[in-house]
Amino acid sequence: MRNQTAITSFILLGLTDDTRLQVLLFIFLFLSYILSASGNLTIIALTLTDSQLKTPMYLFLQNFSFLEILFTTACVPRFLYSLSSGDKSITYGACVSQLLFIDLFAVTEFFLLAIMSYDRYVAICKPLHYMTIMNSRVCKNFILFCWVTALVIILPPIGLGLGLEFCDSNIIDHFCCDATPMLKISCSDTWLIEQMVIACAVLTFIITLICVVLSYIYIIRTILRFPSAQQRKKAFSTCSSHMIVVSITYGSCIFIYVKPSTNDEVATNKGISLLITSISPMLNPFIYTLRNKQVKQAINDLIKKVTFLSKV
Repeated sequence: MRNQTAITSFILLGLTDDTRLQVLLFIFLFLSYILSASGNLTIIALTLTDSQLKTPMYLFLQNFSFLEILFTTACVPRFLYSLSSGDKSITYGACVSQLLFIDLFAVTEFFLLAIMSYDRYVAICKPLHYMTIMNSRVCKNFILFCWVTALVIILPPIGLGLGLEFCDSNIIDHFCCDATPMLKISCSDTWLIEQMVIACAVLTFIITLICVVLSYIYIIRTILRFPSAQQRKKAFSTCSSHMIVVSITYGSCIFIYVKPSTNDEVATNKGISLLITSISPMLNPFIYTLRNKQVKQAINDLIKKVTFLSKV
């Protein structure tokens, strides 16, 4: 994506030119971003301060919340600025940086979700060995593995993309710097990069999905063997929040890659991308909070502490 012509910036078309819709879109994105950031920051604070949440499951949840904040921050604030100021231009360097960070955080999230599935598998299927298998060193290595693997996957296509030329157009039909619309406006031969992007996306999706599916197959088989209904209910409740988040994440990605008609493809992809970058990160903290007794108890304890300190 190195600019070898006079083009030094791009124009992001966004979602709509209707002023009234832009106002509504700004309000919606601003509120969802604030809720997402505050919700995920609350989960991070709870997992750092509450002694009951010092388990591998909540260490992964803490890192997942951190990734959600980074992911939304990589694209939403820039789009909010564009909506409020009307300035749709973005420099070449800022565009490449945005593309790099969005892809890095998104791919890391997929691998972290797979690791979280494995964590639930060990907790349900091997409870007596859970703390031995999922010790602190192993958990930290898993988190490091997610980041390093994501970098290894995204750097080759982005590295090749730095050599692209943009001759005739600098208009990107999206609200952020996304690989597909950028490749469409390049006057270079993009076949190899397109194949690498597809291969990396499929590789990430398939590998992590297989890990998730296999983990939950063994989890469900184990739970169904439990003698009492209460045990089965308790076991399912420990996995339900993660299963909902996984369903939302993978369901959104499956939908976006089921190609609609050519006329609707760009608009549909932009709409789904907006939901992925705003709604999902906002919902995840509430999903984990509302369906998890330990997190709810930690929030109640935190509220009591804050109330007590305010009275002192």
